[in-house]
Amino acid sequence: MQIRHVKPEDLARLMVLERENFLPAEAISEAAMREQIAHISDSFLVADIDQQVVGYITAHVRQEKYLVDDVFMGAVPNQGQGGFLIISALSVAKSHQGQGIGSTLLAAVKDLAVVQNRRGLSLTCHDYLIKYYEMNGFVDEGESASQLAACQWFNLVWYNPQYQD
Repeated sequence: MQIRHVKPEDLARLMVLERENFLPAEAISEAAMREQIAHISDSFLVADIDQQVVGYITAHVRQEKYLVDDVFMGAVPNQGQGGFLIISALSVAKSHQGQGIGSTLLAAVKDLAVVQNRRGLSLTCHDYLIKYYEMNGFVDEGESASQLAACQWFNLVWYNPQYQD
């Protein structure tokens, strides 16, 4: 397996994974995915096995700690020092789940946070995923203000132990 930065030609496969793993009300549009590929490719990673994308993780550089719903509408270029990498999606092909690909993608984004001197990673998730993210070093910081798909979401944060102000 190779972890690499996203490429424009990954779009069709990414949309297959998006539709496979997210409810229609949670999934982003193809236009928004295209914008993310164009504007945050430096923090948008894919897992590739035999030249087939089997998973991806999108992270947006933001100064605020918690995800806000505007990240699902597209993307603005990553910029600024410090801040957090806000994960808006982690998706692994159903055929490859349970093989550590999601955890490997999370580890790769943690490495980015360290290299880029970010405060940490932040994401929202459903209650049934809290234990998974805690297993990957995240801390549950309670309910999120996110209104995506009219669901209840929870804030999870991983703090970069090497962050320097």
